Amino acid sequence: MDEYLELNRAMWDERAPAHAASPDYQVERFLTDREHISQVVAFDLPRLGDVRGLRGVHLQCHIGTDTLSLARLGATMTGLDFSEASITQARALAERTSTSIDFHVSDVYAAVEVLGAEAYDLVFTGIGALGWLPDVNRWARVVAGLLRPGGRLFIREGHPILWAADQDRLDGSLVIDFPYFERSEPTIWDEPGTYVATDTEFANTRSAEWNHGIGEILTAVLDAGLTITGFEEHRSVPWQAMPDMVAGEDGEFRLPDRPDRMPLTYTLQAVKPA
Repeated sequence: MDEYLELNRAMWDERAPAHAASPDYQVERFLTDREHISQVVAFDLPRLGDVRGLRGVHLQCHIGTDTLSLARLGATMTGLDFSEASITQARALAERTSTSIDFHVSDVYAAVEVLGAEAYDLVFTGIGALGWLPDVNRWARVVAGLLRPGGRLFIREGHPILWAADQDRLDGSLVIDFPYFERSEPTIWDEPGTYVATDTEFANTRSAEWNHGIGEILTAVLDAGLTITGFEEHRSVPWQAMPDMVAGEDGEFRLPDRPDRMPLTYTLQAVKPA
């Protein structure tokens, strides 16, 4: 697993500056508009509720735009990511916006050792995080270890059926071509670009990813001792995951033809019993 970890770390370290410079992450908007929050957090505001006064941690926070958004909503935030280059960008954004956020460089599986047990009211994980982790059960135990009794997990993530689909098809067909269930060995990708607009050419193009089925994710959360309080599947995703997807007024992308055929993302909430 160390080989895969370093492969992914090199990929994310190289992309972090390009992501911070891309208009898709809206860093300049965060700097000029003190009320601005990320699209990912804005989508789930009705489900997230009031976070003022909560002590929160954002796992796999990347360059910190969602972390900053939660801080702007009133939470006292910590961010953690295994990519030092990503945390460098996150710290710079927090400093430039005069926002107090405690960022740490760490593998998510070491989060309890780095941040402390039962220290948080809210564990937040955003889009595109779980696929970089080989063991979803271990992740759920980390979440449970970080949460105080009564604390809450909140995650919006790409749906595993989306990760299993062939996302490059141009004919509108939905084809399952990659693993849906968790496997010990990852799927290795070799892709020259990234998911945001950038002119940067990357040298580190290979990555290792693991899918986790919905049943596996829900069971992992339950086995970790948490109580599931909400689960909702969505017909939209906050980036153009397939070539024919179209953006709505909310900035989310949807299938143009029969969008009810497949969920694209989901929101999961759970609490640690008091």
